[in-house]
Amino acid sequence: MNIAVLDDYQDTIRTLACFGKVAGHHVTIWTDHTKDIDALAARLKDTEALALIRERTPIRAPLLERLDRLRLISQMSVYPHIDVEACTRRGVIVSSSLAPGRPSYATAELTWGLILAAVRRIPQEMAALRAGTWQAYPVGTGLRGKRLGIYGYGRIGGVVAGYGRAFGMQVLAWGREGSLGRAREDGHAVAASREVLFAESDVLSLHVRLLEATRGMVTAADLGRMKPTALLVNTSRAGLIAPGALEAALGAGRPGLAAVDVFEDEPVLGARHPLLAMDNVVSTPHLGYVERDQLEIMFGTIFDQMLAYAGGTPINVVNPDVLRP
Repeated sequence: MNIAVLDDYQDTIRTLACFGKVAGHHVTIWTDHTKDIDALAARLKDTEALALIRERTPIRAPLLERLDRLRLISQMSVYPHIDVEACTRRGVIVSSSLAPGRPSYATAELTWGLILAAVRRIPQEMAALRAGTWQAYPVGTGLRGKRLGIYGYGRIGGVVAGYGRAFGMQVLAWGREGSLGRAREDGHAVAASREVLFAESDVLSLHVRLLEATRGMVTAADLGRMKPTALLVNTSRAGLIAPGALEAALGAGRPGLAAVDVFEDEPVLGARHPLLAMDNVVSTPHLGYVERDQLEIMFGTIFDQMLAYAGGTPINVVNPDVLRP
């Protein structure tokens, strides 16, 4: 098969142990990013099996209509970036394992790293030290005894809550009723209301899936309820927060700090985002799931799906209609 891998920014996939699974196939790996349809059509014109790294590149009908040789899209997790109906019309199988029951520990770990970095101003002090200044920023704060708000007590939110407990924090959860039941079973408190969650959290971490119903769910009014000493953390999706609301809220001083791993339009190049110019923000380039062990799991599955297709028995097919004669 002619296999293409898009958006391998750090040129990691060829270094993974699981890459040996496709040793007998022709694999092309693209390490840069483009959403330009003409450029993508040229890159993928001979591709039979396409590997996607999560939602980095949207695959819609205008592109699919130009990929006559494409027969399989293989990835992991949810697929809002793929036009599944257009794939079915074009005879393209979409294989995507949802890996039920396993939290993204990599994302949870990065979330905690961002929390520590933000409250102790670690990146700012590192930069100041390298520039020749000693203890240049306002003193940071500790976490023990503080309140950790978890908005969305799912698999990742539950792991982050456990880290908070290990650091001596009081966990306050909010989300759907089913998830709040799990929070109670785990011994955590549940906020009296959504408004209380924002008002009482010293650190508030978002762990909600981005859907049309959740887009813009965190409003300017929500952020305005937060303490001037509070930290908002977003390692889920930028679209959960109303456009421009976080920048404005940070400028107004409520919350006082933010730590973000996600942006509305990625990748962000040339530091062209207002959050990157703010001293009270710690930012990373969507590294949540980007960790070697996680990528081994992800691409082990992606390549298994490709080999299953090549063997005539595709697996994890999300559009089974494409298999019917």
